[in-house]
Amino acid sequence: MTDMGAPGLIVSAPSSGSGKTSVTLGLLRALARRGRRVGSAKVGPDFIDPAFHAAASGQACFNLDGWAMRPATLAGLTARVGAGVDLVVCEGVMGLFDGALTAPGQPDGSTAQLALATGWPVVLVLDGRGMIASAAAVLAGFDRLRPGPGLAGVVFNRVRSSRAQAAIESACRAACPDVALLGFLPPAPALEMKSRHLGLVQACERPDLDAFLDGAAALVEAHLDLDRLCALARPARLTAAAPAVPLPPLGQRIALAADAAFAFAYPATLDGWRAAGAEIVPFSPLADQGPDPAADAVYLPGGYPELHAGLLAGNRRFLGGLRAAADRGAALFGECGGYMVLGRGIEDETGTRHAMAGLLGLESSFARRRLHLGYRRAVLETAGALGAAGAVFRGHEFHYASVLAEEGEPLFAISGADGAGLGRCGLCSGTVAGSFVHLIDRDEGSATPP
Repeated sequence: MTDMGAPGLIVSAPSSGSGKTSVTLGLLRALARRGRRVGSAKVGPDFIDPAFHAAASGQACFNLDGWAMRPATLAGLTARVGAGVDLVVCEGVMGLFDGALTAPGQPDGSTAQLALATGWPVVLVLDGRGMIASAAAVLAGFDRLRPGPGLAGVVFNRVRSSRAQAAIESACRAACPDVALLGFLPPAPALEMKSRHLGLVQACERPDLDAFLDGAAALVEAHLDLDRLCALARPARLTAAAPAVPLPPLGQRIALAADAAFAFAYPATLDGWRAAGAEIVPFSPLADQGPDPAADAVYLPGGYPELHAGLLAGNRRFLGGLRAAADRGAALFGECGGYMVLGRGIEDETGTRHAMAGLLGLESSFARRRLHLGYRRAVLETAGALGAAGAVFRGHEFHYASVLAEEGEPLFAISGADGAGLGRCGLCSGTVAGSFVHLIDRDEGSATPP
């Protein structure tokens, strides 16, 4: 197979919370400060980490997902990430082998699956707190578990003393002589990343973002062997025949809600729409901007509208612009937070209800939280901007909103990654549609409803 542009590597860990995001951001910013053009990717359906990646590297970050993406989409996006850059740094999801609960041998969306598909070497970030010789056992287990990609290198994080470092290094050299020891990072409380709901506080909400990224870069430069780490990278072994177009464009001129309340749009989706000939015109609901009156489609992605529900409810130009777009027959599509805004009202965490666009029969609440999380296979129930009835998509659901009312024609029949039916979700009314599922790609499988 031909290679896919720039060499790449994957930063992974045994579990979430090990520090792989901070290490990845430090690497991206440090290499960018050295004049390297660094592309980045994120395994899985995460929205927030990629925005930090883009700020650190100056390049768009793309999600790569072995469960939700068709092989051609995955290959096309891998090529996109590696085009025009010197190096690709890909951040894993959860622990190296953690993914969806699927049948043995089936894609699970794990970092290990992506590493095996791309051939990118894995650098493991190990939390060194409370371990000395046991760190070697953890490293050896991850290196030798099969089927698995094996490890090219390891970074130890939160190691408190030179004595502990020396003991860990000695044990690991004896247990895993072929795994490169790339350095030991000390504890850095100032670089711990703040979380909200299911992920980090958004990059666009941090006024100290540049200082934070520079601090991460300084820590990485001081304690890791960057030249050795970069030398581990290898070109991907996938072959792409064409640019990826994961989802059909909603229209020819698409108004895109884009600000801190509506930040969860996949770059791959937007790039794919542009590749298919669509024009994308951003607008800010928080600034009380309505969608372009000339747009034949409006896309409201997910985000945190519940944090701004009072402001959005009072933004007449925004809400009036949505209603006007629906009246003229434009296609309106909302995902997760965008879906809630197309609904009748959002109840915030204090229990206060804020009226929304009223274009769909949805009432949602953050005062009565319930976690919804997982991959989804979604079969379109009604023809519309997304395609004909029976069209099948793959996506992801992650939110804490509770549905108080969902009245009208359902949009999708959905199932989980394990194939178990989960009923119907979303709503459609005329040219207006939405659901809590973030769509990632079309599905090549059967259109039979789950």
